Amino acid sequence: MSTFKEMGLKSEILSAITDLGYESPTPIQKLALPKVLESKQDLIAFAQTGTGKTAAFSLPILNQIDSSAEGIKCIVLSPTRELGLQIAEDIKSYSKNIPGFKVVAVYGGADINQQMRKLERGCDVVVGTPGRTLDLIKRNRLNLEGVQYLVLDEADEMLSMGFAEDLDAILANTPKEKQTLLFSATMPPDMVKLSKKYMTDPAEISAGSKQQANTNVTHQYYKINSRDRYPSLKRAVDIAPDIYGIIFCRTRAETKEVAERLAEDGYNTDALHGDLSQAQRDYVMNRFRNRQLQLLVATDVAARGLDVNELSHVINFKLPDEDAVYVHRSGRTGRAANVGISLSLLTAKEENRLRYLEKKIGRKFEKVLIPNGQEICEKQLFSLIDNIKETEIANSHIDGFLPQIFEMFKDMTKEEVLKKIVSTEFNRFLEYYRDAPDLNKTSDRRERERNKEKNNGRDQDDRGERRNRREKREHKTAANMTRYFINQGKKDGFSPKLLMGMINSHMDGLSPEIGQIEIMKMFSFFEMESGHTSDLQRAAKQMEFNGREVAIEESSPRPEGGVDRKEKRSSRRERSGDHRGSSDNRGNSGRSRRRPSGGSHGAKRRRRY
Repeated sequence: MSTFKEMGLKSEILSAITDLGYESPTPIQKLALPKVLESKQDLIAFAQTGTGKTAAFSLPILNQIDSSAEGIKCIVLSPTRELGLQIAEDIKSYSKNIPGFKVVAVYGGADINQQMRKLERGCDVVVGTPGRTLDLIKRNRLNLEGVQYLVLDEADEMLSMGFAEDLDAILANTPKEKQTLLFSATMPPDMVKLSKKYMTDPAEISAGSKQQANTNVTHQYYKINSRDRYPSLKRAVDIAPDIYGIIFCRTRAETKEVAERLAEDGYNTDALHGDLSQAQRDYVMNRFRNRQLQLLVATDVAARGLDVNELSHVINFKLPDEDAVYVHRSGRTGRAANVGISLSLLTAKEENRLRYLEKKIGRKFEKVLIPNGQEICEKQLFSLIDNIKETEIANSHIDGFLPQIFEMFKDMTKEEVLKKIVSTEFNRFLEYYRDAPDLNKTSDRRERERNKEKNNGRDQDDRGERRNRREKREHKTAANMTRYFINQGKKDGFSPKLLMGMINSHMDGLSPEIGQIEIMKMFSFFEMESGHTSDLQRAAKQMEFNGREVAIEESSPRPEGGVDRKEKRSSRRERSGDHRGSSDNRGNSGRSRRRPSGGSHGAKRRRRY
């Protein structure tokens, strides 16, 4: 079946999607629509972001829902507010010709009373984020007993964000007899467990294999020296004059720093991270969607739900820790039949991970040389000339000034005028890249030394400025962090990812900055943005790990260049094999009393001292 009409969709839906410009189904839509229309079997569907997933699950559901009946018929869960709103808007567009059909979006960061009033007035479909959906269920304002369809969109993202417990609680409030549709780009182990627990003999379809990256994306990387990461990023941007992309960083602090440095260097950019309020996030995202920004610097969590189809580039300032996150990052370009580039900046150490990542995503990474100054200047120059050629002339406004313009240029040749015009726009690049060093990593030590000496004065100035900025930032970060002890460690199977997932899912919508995490054998330490101790300890009362209660308490700051007394005592116990009380939830210190040494050795010590 190559058209929507052949699939048997109602005329009301066909007319709505025709108005939206839908002509033929995408690969995931061709696979999913017949499955949902013809069967009540649960379904697991693998597809990348931007492949038409929303229509793939919502069109067949809309085709079968009776809007005249009372109650909620379908619940769609999504990882972020932005994605949830986008899904709700799409469903409204598809159902605009169905009489009486209503969709309600519920999400955090907005007035819950207003959302409750909308639910009270009745609706057919609810689209929600896990946290707000569960909150409304607990308040008895969201009744899912009559739900016929449950959709988990970007389920892998929800699990990676720490929503596993929320999903368990929500799914437990839905009827056993329903059709569950799970859409995801990857299939991590947590999602396998979820599907086994809540799905019955699910069918599987895939528009591309599990973990596989978008085939419209070219995966490239620069091999860099660590000190050249930011200059290499600038060259990646400068070699692509029409770039429209996202630069992904791993932490909020890194995101802020990169965005600030790019803005200082004259680039049209802004940052998207967890420290922004919802109003600020919406403002930045709308500016980027409307192309008022050319570059967006973002963390993975902050960029979730950002729906833009025409990105030319995704740049990984640093690779993410998880393969699935890379798949989601790269899948943000090359969407809607467009092509895109996913570029990673890798040191020699980071490059070693590529072979493993290539196997996971089923794509090869192409090593490309970092462009030199001459290549960038040439690219920018001809781009400028193309823009001049393509500029439309507003005759009615310009003609009146032409006599004066000709008079001003009468002593100059055509060639001189062109040089002046081009130089006006182009001198910045010529000046910056004059005598620019080759940033490509080389094994020729002598060549590296020559380049280093040649650019030593300029590099020292840049390094000094970067060092000052870094020291100020580190001082500010350290001053704003509180260190905590938690009674979970490596022996419990504890990890930084699990810790962050716990905090994300129990902090009631708060997103404090997480600093250094130290996982030890029987316990751990972590830093978190100051001012949230009471929130954290309140959240800890709800936490449980491996059947044990979680205890979190404030710890003294880590001494510079050393360890605190609590850590030193605990480490000594670990080495000696005495672990009593190290992870005791009852609060016992577990300190063992050492008996004085006996025998001749003890006598010698007494005589000596």
